[in-house]
Amino acid sequence: MQRPDRMSIYIYEFAWILPSIAIPVAMIVAIAISAFAMGINVQGVTGRIDPARVNETPPFDRPGLRQVGPNRYEAVIVAEIWRWVAATPDDKSRRVELTVPRGSEVTFIVTSRDVIHGLKIENTDVNMMIIPGQISRTTARFDIPGDYLFVCHEYCGTGHHFMYGVLHVE
Repeated sequence: MQRPDRMSIYIYEFAWILPSIAIPVAMIVAIAISAFAMGINVQGVTGRIDPARVNETPPFDRPGLRQVGPNRYEAVIVAEIWRWVAATPDDKSRRVELTVPRGSEVTFIVTSRDVIHGLKIENTDVNMMIIPGQISRTTARFDIPGDYLFVCHEYCGTGHHFMYGVLHVE
């Protein structure tokens, strides 16, 4: 039986080494292009507050939906374990329902007082990370009437499946 010469072994090694370097480099380039050239980034981190003082810090001391202009609304929401708070902090209902007219532009201002949560509104590009004490903000326009379910997409404990709400667009 004939042994392969050293040169053929080096060629096989090179055939594996080249893709193992090229693939990660291509992925890093793709991430850099999407982050810097295309402007794709995490939505709306706009500040920090003390998570223990959320109820005392404006605008989270008065959560809820407010009209701030013609067809412009602000939805101030606090995430806490297993529920969204979009009314008075003592309102213990689990389901949040917000209603806006068709064609409205809604700015969501959200924070968490306890653990990491996520806010995803179906059929929109609203997808936010909600970190304790971090103020996250994003704006979406709702031109199509209907009900838009919003959920917590980060597992926050055993009651996570109760954390949802509905945005009604009339």
